[in-house]
Amino acid sequence: MQTAITETLKQTTLGKEANRILRSCVHCGFCNATCPTYQLLGDELDGPRGRVYLIKQALEGNPVSQKTQQHLDRCLTCLACESTCPSGVRYSHLLEIGREWIEPRVSRPWFEVFKRKTLRAILPYPKKFKVLLRLGQWLRPLLPAQIRKTIPHHHKPSQSVWITTQHARKMLILEGCVQPALASTINQTTAQVFDRLGISLLRAQGCCGAISQHLSAPNEARQFMRRNIDTWWSLIEAGAEALVITASGCGSMVKEYAYYLQSDPDYAEKAKHISEITYDISEILMKEDLSSFQSIGKNRKIAFHAPCSLQHGQKVTGVVESLLQSIGFQLTMVPDAHLCCGSAGTYSILQSNLSQQLLENKIMALESETPELIATANIGCLLQLASVATMPVIHWIELLKE
Repeated sequence: MQTAITETLKQTTLGKEANRILRSCVHCGFCNATCPTYQLLGDELDGPRGRVYLIKQALEGNPVSQKTQQHLDRCLTCLACESTCPSGVRYSHLLEIGREWIEPRVSRPWFEVFKRKTLRAILPYPKKFKVLLRLGQWLRPLLPAQIRKTIPHHHKPSQSVWITTQHARKMLILEGCVQPALASTINQTTAQVFDRLGISLLRAQGCCGAISQHLSAPNEARQFMRRNIDTWWSLIEAGAEALVITASGCGSMVKEYAYYLQSDPDYAEKAKHISEITYDISEILMKEDLSSFQSIGKNRKIAFHAPCSLQHGQKVTGVVESLLQSIGFQLTMVPDAHLCCGSAGTYSILQSNLSQQLLENKIMALESETPELIATANIGCLLQLASVATMPVIHWIELLKE
């Protein structure tokens, strides 16, 4: 694709990157075939190819409007288009550049600004989020039905304690922002599973930065990244061989630290190392001896929902499915398994109508062969699916708990 980005912008890191990505696009349109929002809305500007043109026009100095911003906001950043693209266009990076460029140039309604600032002020901070969550759960019976179903029921805290057995092999596990308050058993179960395999998991604190990054606050996101690297580095130097992550959305983000901090002279090398040793838990377990878990499945029929951040973001495809089948679970066929469930981080809050349409389609697909339960690999997807599912929805690692 030919470009005419303004000369001033073209000399910046952002402009150079955008120009490179735009020139790699051959506007074939294959991306639209797998884009969830294009399938729902049928509008070229609500598909990847149309959004690429909108960003190109903006960076070339053409006027932008709330309509331009709306089409970019509607993107889930599910990255199904990147999995489909024959030219390897890094659409996700271009989208972030476009959003960052347009954000200060287009005024949002005050309530939209308030929502976005509130999400950035609460979600990345576990203590703040837990207080708000408990308040919502306490008020749940009084809230409108549409809001009530988005708030998970409060369950008594798990009585299990964190495994403290010391093994020669050590890895870090990212605690996450919202997951400790919503489903603390996920990481606890992971620690138990790894303990059986002779691996100690050390808890790593910190928000990965994804919320800020996806809400057009890149400087704030990088602050989270640097803070995390400072916090984790001593543990890595002490011998932690990997950083394992149970929320695939966070994993997709941390694996990109090398990209986001590549121009930072103080953090570029450390960020590169962090990205290199970051793994989804399935990537670790696929290399381990799971013979002691083989009797767990008992041919139980389950449906697995592969989050976009796992299959498209991290390009980890079929790994969880193979692991579950290897220990005796029977997996159902899920139609259109490449499509998003509509969670997509804060998307379910900021684009609730589209999110709900995608959710309805996804639940229909997951429940089509009447499984016993639905398993997934990301806390956001788990909550989204559980809000309407007629059966239990859990993180797949909890299937390995005896």
